[in-house]
Amino acid sequence: MEKVLASAGSAFAASPEWVDEILLRGADDDICLHVGGPVDRAALRRLVAQRQARLAEAGLRAGGSLALRLPPSVAYVANLLAGWRIGAQVSLLDHRLTAFEVDAALGRLAPQVLVEAGRITSSPLSPFADVEETVTARPGRPAATPHAVIQFSSGSTGPSKVIGRTAADLVAEVERYTRIDGVPLPGERIIVLASVVHVLGLVGALLYGLHAGVQIRPPERLTGDSVLDAVAAEPTPATVLGVPFHIGLLASVVDPPRLPNLKRMTTGGEAVPVATATAFTDRYGVPLGNMWGMTEVGVIATDLFGAHRPALAPAPGLAVVERGGELWVSRPESPYVGPSDPDRWADGWLHTRDAGAVDPGTGLVTVKGRLDSQVSVGGLKVDLTEVEATLAGLPGVVAAVVLHDDVITAYAQLDAPATAASVQAGLTERLAPYKRPRRVHVLDAMPRTTTGKLVRDRSVLRAVATGNGVPG
Repeated sequence: MEKVLASAGSAFAASPEWVDEILLRGADDDICLHVGGPVDRAALRRLVAQRQARLAEAGLRAGGSLALRLPPSVAYVANLLAGWRIGAQVSLLDHRLTAFEVDAALGRLAPQVLVEAGRITSSPLSPFADVEETVTARPGRPAATPHAVIQFSSGSTGPSKVIGRTAADLVAEVERYTRIDGVPLPGERIIVLASVVHVLGLVGALLYGLHAGVQIRPPERLTGDSVLDAVAAEPTPATVLGVPFHIGLLASVVDPPRLPNLKRMTTGGEAVPVATATAFTDRYGVPLGNMWGMTEVGVIATDLFGAHRPALAPAPGLAVVERGGELWVSRPESPYVGPSDPDRWADGWLHTRDAGAVDPGTGLVTVKGRLDSQVSVGGLKVDLTEVEATLAGLPGVVAAVVLHDDVITAYAQLDAPATAASVQAGLTERLAPYKRPRRVHVLDAMPRTTTGKLVRDRSVLRAVATGNGVPG
């Protein structure tokens, strides 16, 4: 396996054969997906071949451009692999985008073929949809770059960036996963809650699972009971993969059954508060693993056993350094499509914009939040990450974001009996006066990106909070 992967970076960088060699190879009766029923490799290869013929009929050729606007589904998987198998560049558009956002994205990307959902017959709570797709030829243009996939950043802190990754880069990340201690092993299962349209679910579940012989199994519905039913459905070990938001699904189960085949839950996207992690491990008796990654590079560092929380070990083959309080990650070429911003990538280093530290003795990485979380209040430095963690740790606080918007401003979603007044009292007890939010906005629900991350864009939060401000 390692020999095949090592050669993939050069042999398959611009050739569609990597799909067969890295993702579709395996015994015909190997169950690789379980979506409403088992899908073995022979069936998946047939589905990919059918979509490949349909895309070719629409005019897609090697070097062409394809856009997918499909919810996670077998149709999405088959069209994605078919586009790559043709040798086309595939742009991934989240199906939850508005028509305005889709039109803007299509204007930027100019794909030659667009695949969209025609009819969806499954429940809105199904993480994998039952889709009949439509294929439309468009007056677009061929791929202008050698990237196999084009994605957009999450947009949690502002406008999305266009990010490209080559086949060799994707294969290199799959190879990184195979060398990380604690990932699902061949013959095991991934209960995937993270969207396979975005990097954690795309590579961490779909591509890695197809390569390693790990069955990808979403629950029938995105509820706590349904997730546990998916775990219990087969005797093989199961890892639940999602974002911190999904911990709440499992926390919602009042009396969870004993699940000897639950191996761990792994989350990415945001740091998990210590209290939340402890509550999960006490309740389920398995590790809550943590991952740090970015759309630009994929998985960067992990702690899948929860042994070093909040520190993480860099993934094999990646270097992480701290420069001026910012974490930089080794990346041989810019991941951005278009002119490269030297403030984001230069000389083989991706500037993550995350504040953090690297332990000189162990090499463990601690992510401390966004670099812009350091502000000055009356000449005194305040780390907004500390304020946010304190707020998030108060009883009844479901989720929280703290920003500097002229003054330190907090946004929080609460569960009864917590109130704005009780939150203010808790902050007064735990934080020095200059660190306390001057405004606390209590929201019915915190806005999130399509990947489940909390939105940190000031304009979005202001709009949601209009009329809900509580002075500090």
